[in-house]
Amino acid sequence: MARITEGQQFNVDTLSNQVIGIATDIGQHDSGMHKHSKGQLLYAPMGCMSITLDGMQSVLPPTRAAWIPAGVMHCARMRNVVSYRSLYFSAELAKLLPMKMCIVEVNVLLKVLIERMAFWDWHKPKKEQTNTLMLFCEELTLAPVQQLNLPLPQDPRLKKWLTTQMGAHFSPPTLSQLQAEVGACGKTISRIFSRETGMPYQAWRQQWRLLKAIELLAEGGRISTVAADLDFASDSAFISFFRQHTGATPAKYLNNRD
Repeated sequence: MARITEGQQFNVDTLSNQVIGIATDIGQHDSGMHKHSKGQLLYAPMGCMSITLDGMQSVLPPTRAAWIPAGVMHCARMRNVVSYRSLYFSAELAKLLPMKMCIVEVNVLLKVLIERMAFWDWHKPKKEQTNTLMLFCEELTLAPVQQLNLPLPQDPRLKKWLTTQMGAHFSPPTLSQLQAEVGACGKTISRIFSRETGMPYQAWRQQWRLLKAIELLAEGGRISTVAADLDFASDSAFISFFRQHTGATPAKYLNNRD
């Protein structure tokens, strides 16, 4: 069994297989913060997921996957229908994979390997898994690490704001707007962001806009719509911003899987 239906109960920690593959299509979903006793590779060949782990927020368009070691708290969210692939690995196999949590680039070969393993029968003999597993481990270990993460502040005032308001905004508030929402002065907010995220608020806000842009574009959003949602003055201003931060235009960034 590899394909499950949305809403189907599933607890990977009750299974002893060395590799457990999951494939399904999921609509709006929030997994909540949780952890597994197995290592996990999380990937969406279509659509986009946002993921929170290790105090960071990131997004997983079809060119990115998340490697989550055993015991790491994480939360995955989907707003629209996403083709969801998840691979879980026993402690023995996880020793061959990265020790730390990371977001990696997915090339064509790694995508094919993930897709094949996600549909493996859970009772597939180990000897029939060996060649594919070894190639997967090599590709994942060599995959370039993606650094587009958003560190999340832990100050109680900002954590409450993030929980209740962050998902409601396409474009993050300006510092003056955030003052009104949080009830703290701009200098205090700026100090908190610099201390707890290592980024001034304006840089943090730009990173948020970039991750949201990747998410909206991966969901099929038009450049003009995404630019407007994120409060850019024009399409060209948005494209310039995107290229400055990623080194590629939106179309090239989302389709660069070679």
